[in-house]
Amino acid sequence: MYYELYIDVLFLVNFLMDYILLLVTKKVLRISSSYGRICLGALLGAFLTCLVTAVGIPFTFIKVILFYVLVPSVMLAAGISLKSPDRFMRALITLYISGFLVGGIFAYLDQYVQVGSLFFALAMASYYLASGALKMLSLLFHFGEAHCLVTLHLGEESCKAEAIVDTGNHLRDEASGKAVSIISRKLAERLLGEGTPEGIRYIPYRTIGKGKGVIPVIPIDAICIDGSRERQVKQPMVAISEDSSFGNGYDVILNPDI
Repeated sequence: MYYELYIDVLFLVNFLMDYILLLVTKKVLRISSSYGRICLGALLGAFLTCLVTAVGIPFTFIKVILFYVLVPSVMLAAGISLKSPDRFMRALITLYISGFLVGGIFAYLDQYVQVGSLFFALAMASYYLASGALKMLSLLFHFGEAHCLVTLHLGEESCKAEAIVDTGNHLRDEASGKAVSIISRKLAERLLGEGTPEGIRYIPYRTIGKGKGVIPVIPIDAICIDGSRERQVKQPMVAISEDSSFGNGYDVILNPDI
């Protein structure tokens, strides 16, 4: 028994699915990455899949390593900006889970997938279903977030607040190169009072829901994690959000790079 495999069809199908999986990973982990870069990652993933298939490697173990370790790793490295091993592992796990979800959706709708004209529509439907399911899981189990208590110090003032470490926060102050955390407007009013903060400037930001804009950034004296002086970040930069609070009881979004 043998099968005929059309390499062009294999490439197009893998490119579309890899693109969807990278989009789901980007959306769930709230990672900043352009669509052009995601397209590059999907192209590399599809090319490597076709290459490994065409070469015909006889050893199953090597095939498993290539298909399930090398190809996804290259896809992520090329398609999404990941600056630390921890973020890479989170993205890789999310990519695997997305693959299982999308595969399950297609298996359930297998009778319709055979119709070529519906393939693209089913692929888009699987994207929204998989990303919605993973987003719900991330909200339930706070995937990609860690909660803690922080104390902000500025001059004679100090404020305690609930915080999350958000892997989707990649803000940086272009002038100093420092990572920027975000505080709510309510917390900023408590910390700054009615005075005008010194050293205020504006940096650009981009979010999935609100698009692009600029946000005010100021330096403060320190951020103490869990209220401990031994676990503090000196002279950090914080951005002041327009939101009065971020919901769920927290007023600080810590940048993971601090």
